[in-house]
Parts: sequence; C-alpha cells; structure tokens
Amino acid sequence: MPGDLSSKVGHGVAKVLRLKVPAKEQHDPVTRGESTFSVGTYETYSYVEPEPTAAEWLREILPSWQEVGLYFYRLFPFLAWITRYNVQWLIGDLVAGITVGAVVVPQGMAYAQLAQLPVEYGLYSSFMGVLIYWFFATSKDITIGPVAVMSTLVGNIVSDAQDKLPGVEGHVIASALAIICGGIVTFMGLARLGFIVDFIPLPAITAFMTGSAINIIAGQCKKMLGETGDFSTRGATYLTIINTLKYLPTATLDAAMGVTACAMLYIIRAACNFAAKKQPHRAKMWFFISTLRTAFVILFYTMISAAVNLHRRDNPAFSVLGNVPRGFQHAAVPTVNAEVIKTFAGELPAAVIVLLIEHIAISKSFGRVNNYTIDPSQELVAIGVTNLLGPFLGGYPATGSFSRTAIKSKAGVRTPLAGVITAIVVLLAIYALPALFWYIPDASLAGVIIHAVGDLITPPNVVYQFWLVSPFDCLIFFVGVIVTIFTSIEIGVYCTVSISAAILLFRVAKARGEFLGRVTIHSVVGDHNLEEARQALGDDTDNKRSIFLPIDHTDGSNPEIEVEQPFPGIFIYRFSEGFNYPNANHYTDPLVATIFKKTRRTNPFSYGRPGDRPWNNPGPRKGQQEEDKSHLPILRAVILDFSSVNNVDVTSVQNLIDVRNQLDIYASPRTVQWHFAHVKNRWTKRALAAAGFGNATPTSEDGFQRWKPIYSVTEIEGQASAAAHAQIVTNEQTRQASAHGTDIESGLKRDSHTVERETHGIEESSNSSIGDDDKLNRDLKDSKAYRNRRKVAVVQGVNRPFFHIDITSALESALANSPEEEPVHENPNQNA
Repeated sequence: MPGDLSSKVGHGVAKVLRLKVPAKEQHDPVTRGESTFSVGTYETYSYVEPEPTAAEWLREILPSWQEVGLYFYRLFPFLAWITRYNVQWLIGDLVAGITVGAVVVPQGMAYAQLAQLPVEYGLYSSFMGVLIYWFFATSKDITIGPVAVMSTLVGNIVSDAQDKLPGVEGHVIASALAIICGGIVTFMGLARLGFIVDFIPLPAITAFMTGSAINIIAGQCKKMLGETGDFSTRGATYLTIINTLKYLPTATLDAAMGVTACAMLYIIRAACNFAAKKQPHRAKMWFFISTLRTAFVILFYTMISAAVNLHRRDNPAFSVLGNVPRGFQHAAVPTVNAEVIKTFAGELPAAVIVLLIEHIAISKSFGRVNNYTIDPSQELVAIGVTNLLGPFLGGYPATGSFSRTAIKSKAGVRTPLAGVITAIVVLLAIYALPALFWYIPDASLAGVIIHAVGDLITPPNVVYQFWLVSPFDCLIFFVGVIVTIFTSIEIGVYCTVSISAAILLFRVAKARGEFLGRVTIHSVVGDHNLEEARQALGDDTDNKRSIFLPIDHTDGSNPEIEVEQPFPGIFIYRFSEGFNYPNANHYTDPLVATIFKKTRRTNPFSYGRPGDRPWNNPGPRKGQQEEDKSHLPILRAVILDFSSVNNVDVTSVQNLIDVRNQLDIYASPRTVQWHFAHVKNRWTKRALAAAGFGNATPTSEDGFQRWKPIYSVTEIEGQASAAAHAQIVTNEQTRQASAHGTDIESGLKRDSHTVERETHGIEESSNSSIGDDDKLNRDLKDSKAYRNRRKVAVVQGVNRPFFHIDITSALESALANSPEEEPVHENPNQNA
C-alpha cells in the first residue's frame, strides 16, 4: 500500500507539472519476437535490470556511521602502528633521525636566507615540521621543513610586501602566509580533495623544479662569489645571470669560502660514490659519510672562519651569519589581518600549488620505491597542520624536502617517528650552538644551497624519455623552464599548469572515433598453428575467433590485413576518450558523414525541378549526372562501442538523439537500430534509456517493428554442468540416429561451441541466419532432455536488449534484426 500511494502521488505531481513519465514496459520476449529460441528452449532465469535511483545515488555518496568513525580514526594514522613499536624500529629511526638532523640544521639556516629572513627562522620551521608531521603521516620517508623553492617564493613575497608595508617585519609576512596556506591546505585535506594534485602532470612538476633550481642557483652566485655590484637577484633569472657575469670582477674574499665549499661538497659526494662501487661491502659506511658532507663542510669552514675572525668580530674578513638568538625568542601569536593578507593575496595560489606538488610528488615517489601507498588527502592534512602551528614558534611555510627525504630513506628509516629524533637534534642546535653559528660564512651557506638544489635539475635523459613517451609533454617541460627563467617562478607555475590543462581539454574535445571491422584470427605457437596442433592430438575444438580492428589501421595493426565490413549497412563505431559535451559533435559528425558516404537512402529524393532542391544539396552542375549510389547498401544498424565511456551528460545524449532522428529520416520508412556494447555504468544506461535507446525503435507504420531478441546467457551450474549437457546432447543425437537407422559416426558432430551458437540462434553465415530458424527450433525442441536439464541465466537485463556485453553479441543482434535489402528505386532526376 505505501508503494501504491507513493506511485499515485508521483503520477499526480507529474500530471500537474506535465512531465512525460515513461510507461512501464512489459517484458515478454517470447510473444513479442518472431522466434522463440532465445528463451523457450531451456530454463532461463529472466533478469530485469533495475534503473538506479536518486535515493541510491545519495546512499552511495553519503557516509555511514561506521565510515564517519573511520574518517576520524584515519586522521591519525600513527594509531595503527604506534602500539606495535619495537626496539628494532627504534634503532632504525635513531640512525635516520640523527642523520637528517645533521643535514637539516645547516640547510634550514641557508634556506631562511633565501626567504629573506634571519637564519633562526629556518631552524624554527625545521623543528616544527619534523615534530608535528608524524602524527598525520602516511609516509615514513618524508621530511617536512624549509625547502629551497618555497623559501625563494617566500623571499619574493616578503620583499614585495615590505615595499608595500615598510613598517612590517619580514617574519610577520612569512608567518601570516604560512597560516593562510596551512588553513587552505588543511581544508583540502579534511575534505579529501587530494585528488586535485593528480591534475598536475609530471612534466609540469619537473619543469617547475628545474626552472626553480636554475633560478635559485643564479640568485646565490652573487653571495657565493661575494660580488659587491649593485644589482638585484630577485628579478628574472636571465637578468641575474647576465649581471652576475657582468660584475664578476667585483668578487671578494667570500669567493674563496663559497666556491671551495661548493666544490668540496661535490668532491666528497663523487669520492664516496666511487668508493661505494669499489667496496660494495662498505657501501653503507660510504653512504653515511656522503650524507654528512654538508655538516662536515659547514663545520670545517666555520673553524676556518673562527680562526680568521676570532679577534675581528667588529670587522670580519668576509661575510658571516652574525648573532643568532638562543631558543625560541620569536615565539608569539602570528599577526594575521586584512592589511597583511593583501600584500600576498596575488601570490597565494602559487604558494599553495608549490606546497602541494612538491610534497605529494616526493611522497608518492618514495612510497612506490619502498612499497607502500600514501594517502594524498591525509598528506595535505599533515602539511596544513604543520603550517598552521609552525608560525606560533616563528616558523614560515614548510613542505616536503627532496634531498632530506632521500637521505632519510637511504638511512633506513622504519617509521615516521624518526621525525621526533630529528626534532630533538634541531632543538639541541637551537639552544647549544648559537654561539658557533656566528662564524658560519655566508658564502659557504650559499655554496650549500647551490649544491642542494643542483639535484633538482632534470637530467637530459629524463627529458629524452619525455620525448619518446609524449612529445606534447616534452613541450610542456621546455615551456615551463623557459618561462620560469625569463619571468618568475610564480608565472612558471601558472604557465605549466595552464598548458597541461589546455592540452588535456584539447585531447578530450578533439577525441576521434574509429570505425571497426571484423577479422578472424587463429592462435599460433611458435611456427605452428594452434588449431592444427590440437587437431593432430584429436581435439576438434574450434580455435578461430573474431576480433574487431579499426578499418583504417590507426591502432598500428598490420596494414596488409584486410579488415572486413561486418555486414553491408551495419557500422561499428568506437569512442576513444569518453563521450561528453566537449567532444560530442567531434564524434558524431564523422559518424554521420561516413554513413552518408557509404550508404544510400532507402527512398531517394526526387525533385521535379531544380528549384525544388534544398540549398545544401544543389545537385550536379549543368551537363553532369547525379552520383549513382544504387550499388551502395541501405543503412541498417549502428553499433556503438562504449568501452571507454563511463559517464554521459545531457549534451552528449541530446546529440545522439539528434543523430538518430537524422538517420531515421535518411533510412525512412525503416528505422535505424542502435546497439550499444560495453556500457559499464548503470547511470549511463539510465541516461540512454531515458532518450529512447536500449530497445527497438518504434515505427510509424505499426507502432512497433517486429524483432528478434538475442540475449547473452551463461550457465549457473559450473563447468561440470557443461560437460553433462554436452553428454546429454550426444546421447540424444545417438538415440535419434538409431531410431532412423543411420550410421552414428557419419552423423553431424556437435561440439560445445556449436551448441552454444545454436542456443543463441546465430549461424556462422549471416545470409542464412533467418532461413534456418525453423530447423534450429525443431532441433532444439526435439532435445527435451537438454531443454529440461540445462540451467542458464541472462547476463544482462532483458528490459534493455540493445545493450550488449560485447561487440560480438551486438553484431549478432544487429544481423538477426536487419531487414532484407530494399529494392533500388530509380531516380527520375538523375540527369537533372
């Protein structure tokens, strides 16, 4: 009763709103069709596929209470492993944490200079990054902290903001930027929007990293060489390189501390790599020596500086860091107001993109290398919370570091808890080493930065692989690098992302369909035909099968193979990139044009006078004859392969409706049958069914065209049942042959494949499929044992018989329901 009441209410509302509610269809394939072999020859479990409803869609997208609980539980991934923490994990985390701590201290101070901030802010950011991340981490390798690219971007923002607000200190701007970026990224992570990062392709990321590395190296050369020329390193990269070369004669003693420090870093790394190859059994030792080269070089040049400047603190021989406060002297509530936010609002999108792509790209890469999977949305939560809390201790925007992550991974880190060990090392440096930091040469820190970011430059071999895989992606890479060099990092980021999105949309909008033809193939083992080999062993199994290839061989198949048209007037068309509003016309226009070119009208137009012709078909020039199309077939059916289509929209479906109406006029008085293969999405089926597809198209003559329903069925009792059925058929044939007094062995041999084809009612030859129906029905009706014992079920719903599981079944249905060839009508105006 409640269902009837809701149905009546629904129909009442539809009547008031004048909605065209489709009538409930009665599914009786036996009485509606012209033959009964589809259903009546065995026990078929009829299946009517229900259409998805809005309530079902809501149930799919709305989480259950259990899923809500899991959502909050998964916000803290450490709960899944912290209770199983053991001594072996602790040893690995200690080694990795101390190793990374020795690297992050000098790098953090160096990167703070890139951000136009005092060096202690780099230590604050390093401490908060590694301390907080492990609560939310889904990667054991990532190390969050100051990075070169983000620091350079922050430095540009701080410099521009101080020009607009001279009274505001740089760290205030940097802290506010971290709060805003952290809030945005945290929201994205909590909303589980991590998939957005997937829209940024690898070539765009590598272009951004390469261009940024070149920009950073060019900007640090002035400090490493100690040049005194009055030029800015914050402009375009190419101008910075030109000015650096122009003012090269102004280099000071700082060059000795910077160039030699950078060279020593490369020499130590090369020597350790060479030694590891020569002594594989000591590779771990050489790795740790190579990893600690940054700390060693900084200590070495700090000792040189202390020896030189011990009694020259008022006038050092070369530029040094100077006073570094002990502890968290700048811990405070960050200043975030509209006035501060306005200074960097324009650069905010670039800052968020840099936070995302660098961290996610690194974490995914190391996850694949070390055989685990990260959760991008959860990683966004980790970055966001780190940047939300870091500014309270003086931190500025931080994200995943490539170099420190690589070191941490190779050092044998076991869990994300290694970040706590690194935080302890940084904390000791903040409180125990500030007096020593005074002597660190600025030029040596510049050399450390140049050495660190040099690894971010994409090697030529990787670019060459881009070219081999996709020339378009290679173009994106070069455009991104060139734009970054000649403009800025922010514009380079926007440019690469925009070009990638434009190419993606272009590929979707300009997707091409393919007309398919049938090819019969055989399997070959070595130089032997598998079918012949099986026959030699007494196996009569038919090893031939049909596949469908593009008629024009656009897939790279052998052009010497002749691809057969499935049947005159039947066209198989495959979509390649989905079917939505951007590419709907690009698909259907070639489809219609090809059909018009390769078929003729069922009833050709006749025009009494030239003036009766439509403007778009003016006819031949005077003295010429109308093109003779009498040898071409009439249009019978269109089969659409939806294997690459997951969703459709109103525009694409309306486009199909328009094409159907256009082709029905072309094929009038008959209608064109539309068959769909590989429709995978229930909502796509619902959309097509709402547009009138899925069943035979009604005609204007009798309201319904008589047709033969062809259903794909499968056994529901397993392989044993198939063997039993085959034995039953053999016994029945033997009995019939004995009753007629004929030689049993000379009778027709039927294998399981033959029986299956007969069950579907489709003969090998399409020309004889209609004529042999009666004989086929008699044969199957005589086999009562087979009919009574074989249990099968239809694979797809009988309510949509023109939705098929594959192209073969779609073609079988199209052949069985194709009308016979219409007579060719004379065109009285052929010579007009």
